[in-house]
Formats: sequence, structure tokens, C-alpha cells
Amino acid sequence: MPLIYSFVARETTVLAEYTPFSGNFNTVAIECLQRITNPEAKFTIACDRHTFNFLVNNGFTYLVVADEAYGRQIPFAFLERVRDEFEEKFSEKGQSAAAHSLDRSFGSRLKSHMDYCMSHPEEISKIASVQKKVNDVKDVMMENIEKVLERGEKIELLVDKTDQLQNQAEQFQKKGKQLRRAMWWQNCRVKIIVLAVILVLAVVIFLAACFYGGNNCTKNHP
Repeated sequence: MPLIYSFVARETTVLAEYTPFSGNFNTVAIECLQRITNPEAKFTIACDRHTFNFLVNNGFTYLVVADEAYGRQIPFAFLERVRDEFEEKFSEKGQSAAAHSLDRSFGSRLKSHMDYCMSHPEEISKIASVQKKVNDVKDVMMENIEKVLERGEKIELLVDKTDQLQNQAEQFQKKGKQLRRAMWWQNCRVKIIVLAVILVLAVVIFLAACFYGGNNCTKNHP
């Protein structure tokens, strides 16, 4: 059989499992989980012509052991079906459930999904292929959205800098007007002072001329 063994675990605590065979699949799978730190959301470990396919999501680990020649598409399609049903019906209960306490309630669902995937491989492959394309499109869209948001941030920075430059230009223009006004008043004061000096000199010269002319007139009389 292509799909051999499956379980749902919380960290390393197996909550439910199913297999029609006998073997040490559970022990090997738990050892793999214990040895791997910071696992990816999906990963596969090959061992003795079998693949141990893991799907990690929301604190739960979903595993299916498959024949190595079976590939990865159908095993992961199986795991995604199991994940969707478990999180819909057992996610809250699974947070505190004891080891193997869900064997009776969810072990049968593992068997049902396993039988369906092995009985309809072409359908599962098509669904998995479509899902992969959807995921690829979603990834491209998310990347494009991130780029747009990044450009938006850059545009906001540019707008902020433009506003700052505009404010600086307005302040410079205001200071320029104030400086021109101050220079104008300073020129006016200089002109007034020069004009006052000229007027004072003119008055002094005029008075001096009158005084000198009056003295001359007085000297000419006997």
C-alpha cells in the first residue's frame, strides 16, 4: 500500500494514529521530530525506501509514511485534507488532549482519508496540482502586494521629504522677505542720516557765510 502510517501530534505527543500494518513507524517519526529544530511547514525525510512526510501547522504536526516511489504530491494532499478536518473539529480539544486519546474519534478519519486518497490518485493529483497553482499565484500576489506596499512607503517618504523641502522653502522665503525689509529700513536710515548731515552742513555753511558777510559789512563803514 502506498500510504502506510499516519498520525496527528501536538509537538511530540501523538493524539491519534492509524496504520493497517505493524512496524516502528511511530518511533522513527517521533525521533525525527525530536532531532529537527525549527522545522519547516512541510518537509520530508527518506528512510529505508519510505518517506516520512510532515505538515506542521498551528502547533500540530501531521504525518504520513508512504512508499518512496509514491512521490510527495498525494501524501501532502492527504495531510492537507487531514489538517483541514482536524482543525475544524478537534483543534480546541487537541490543545489539552492526552496521548492517543483521539484514536477512537479521529483514527477512523485518518483511515477514511487514507483510503480515499489511495482509491482516487488521479483526482487527488489534479486537486493537488490545482492547489499548487493557486498557492503559486497567491505567493506571486503576496509578493506584488509587498512590493506595492514597499513602494507606498517610499512614496510616503518622498512626500514627507517634499513637504519638508516646501516648508524649508517657505521659511527661506519668509526670512528673505524679512531680510529685504530690514535692509530696506537700513538703507532708509542711512539715506536719512546722510540727508541730515547734508542739511546740517548746508545750515552751517549758510550761517557761516552770513556771519562772515556781516562782519565785512561792518568793517567797511567809517
